[in-house]
Amino acid sequence: MAGERAAIRYAKAVLSLATESNTADAVNTDMELIKNTVAESKDLKDMLYSPVIRSSVKKSALLEVFKNTNKATVNLIDVLIANKRISLLPEVASSFITLFEQQKGSQVAQVTTAVPLTKELENKVQAKVKELTGKEAAITNIVDENILGGFILRVGDTQYNASIANQLNKLKREFTIN
Repeated sequence: MAGERAAIRYAKAVLSLATESNTADAVNTDMELIKNTVAESKDLKDMLYSPVIRSSVKKSALLEVFKNTNKATVNLIDVLIANKRISLLPEVASSFITLFEQQKGSQVAQVTTAVPLTKELENKVQAKVKELTGKEAAITNIVDENILGGFILRVGDTQYNASIANQLNKLKREFTIN
């Protein structure tokens, strides 16, 4: 939770600087690259979270992997290294993308389901998001079998949990209290 808040603060700072220097689009592209690359590479993820690897090694590895990035992105990596928060890089990138989309007037709706969404269900989710927020949203589907069924919808800071696992947990709490 504290890491998530810190990631949002870093993302807001980078977005503010990038907007002032008219490089927000380029930095957004960098953040998408960082988010996707870290998500796809187990070695890169392990390196970021490793307490054994020196910060200087992490920095040089990241700057080598993300060579052609904007100056603001390089500065973000420097600040995260200096503050010993480099493990937050993927979360900062994700938060930046969300904030950038909000600034542009669009939004991303994250839907977690037990099975992949069909096109028909995706259209229903899109309609529900538009009804709730008044805006169109890009739908991102995350498959998590642990929710058993139903869905978890997250748009910005709002989350609606209609999963079977959540309902079972509520029942369990009710029975243990009484």
